[in-house]
Amino acid sequence: MTARQDIGSRKWLVFGTIALGTFMSVVDMGSVNVALPTISGAYDSDLPTVQWVSIGYALMISVLLLPMARLGDMTDRKRIYVIGLGIFVTSALVAGVSQSIGMLIAAKSFQGIGSAMIQGNAMAAVLAVFPGSERGKALGSHLSVVGAGAIAGPALGGILVSGLGWRSVFFFNAPLGLAAIAVSSIVLSSAVLSRDRPVGQRIRFDWIGAALSGAALLIFLLVMTNGHRVGWDSTLIWIGFMTVVLMIVAFVWWELRTEEPMLELRLFKQRLVAMGVSAGWLSFMGSSSMIFIMPFYLQNVQGYSPREAGLLLIPGAATLALMGSLSGRLSDRFGWRRFNVGGLMLSATALFLFGFLLKSDSPLSLIIPLMILNSSGLGMFNSPNNSSILSAVPRSRYGVITALTQLTRNSANVTSIALATAIVVATMGSFGFEARLDAVTETGGSEIGSAFVTGMHRAFFVMGGLVSLGIVLSFIKGERLAEVAKARL
Repeated sequence: MTARQDIGSRKWLVFGTIALGTFMSVVDMGSVNVALPTISGAYDSDLPTVQWVSIGYALMISVLLLPMARLGDMTDRKRIYVIGLGIFVTSALVAGVSQSIGMLIAAKSFQGIGSAMIQGNAMAAVLAVFPGSERGKALGSHLSVVGAGAIAGPALGGILVSGLGWRSVFFFNAPLGLAAIAVSSIVLSSAVLSRDRPVGQRIRFDWIGAALSGAALLIFLLVMTNGHRVGWDSTLIWIGFMTVVLMIVAFVWWELRTEEPMLELRLFKQRLVAMGVSAGWLSFMGSSSMIFIMPFYLQNVQGYSPREAGLLLIPGAATLALMGSLSGRLSDRFGWRRFNVGGLMLSATALFLFGFLLKSDSPLSLIIPLMILNSSGLGMFNSPNNSSILSAVPRSRYGVITALTQLTRNSANVTSIALATAIVVATMGSFGFEARLDAVTETGGSEIGSAFVTGMHRAFFVMGGLVSLGIVLSFIKGERLAEVAKARL
């Protein structure tokens, strides 16, 4: 109790320590994406191959998030977090000295293991030092760090690549990571971060559940990222989908029967958990499509340079960070539902307005406010929604549940991008143009630009409908009874 009170009195110091590692992992993804075209030229490799530098990293994170979070719930969360930082830094150095594209992809994929250990335990570590009455504040502040990293990543990557070469993007992580390891070793307390682990009780890790969930997620993400290239009606894609379904069924069957499941599925009997996770998935399904498609529209249709397009996306990212922090704090006082419903209404409104109003020559005075409106809705929704989910979960499961919310976001992002791409390119094909997003620049002309925008309209209408379904789920999930919530504090 003394250790808990001591750390609790320094909660913002602990938060800052965790924020350093979180910021590093988010910045890395954005800065590396900016460097990919240069890396492609350096290794004389095509862009689809070089993209596996980012894809391999993201896949490894997604597959290992839940297992690493569960290990944090079971054992020493601080140790797993610090080891993850060590793996992250070591892999970054190897990536910086890579002599082939294969070596670079392998290094970044291995780095994903460290990032999964960081991300799978960072949010749970923050929640361990904040009281339940400040859960929304903690989650909102964490989202602000993620938003700040999303803003800084592309800008930092552009500066490093232009001034010091692409290898500097990887070497930059070394001093930042070493500082994070040193500060974490001094500030963080294993006794506090793992205080909710059962004492004197031997807990077995669910290897079968981890394997089934990891394999199902890996195959699903591979299918979604390659469906357009291979063909959604191809035999290979359908075999992949059927395999995913079978593995999910096997995972559910196993988790309901094993004594120590990796993911306690019975928690989904609670309305706050089931509908909160579902609404979260739908919210990212809608918002991710805009984040993905708008750079193509700004560059290929409107004619802005990559640098200019990146700058135009900053206001939306900044709004997401600001609204995430503000709504998290306010939800501690006023409850979740008004922010969940209100946030998704803003996002849906932005998507539908884009569907109705966007043209090939739309002014920035329309585009930027609508992107800000969408980001405002997502920021208003996310932190209160995650807080509502965690309110129905025992602290001993915080790690795996916070990882589940991140996994929900990642899988929704991939699915949203795949669905939006399929809608846009199918529309372009129906107008007689090549079914590729980048065909607008290569082919040129106002007609293909109009076909592209028509595809955007259809994609935004579909995504707006999905977000509207999330509004319904957020409304009917309700608020948690005050006396029950206090029992969780």
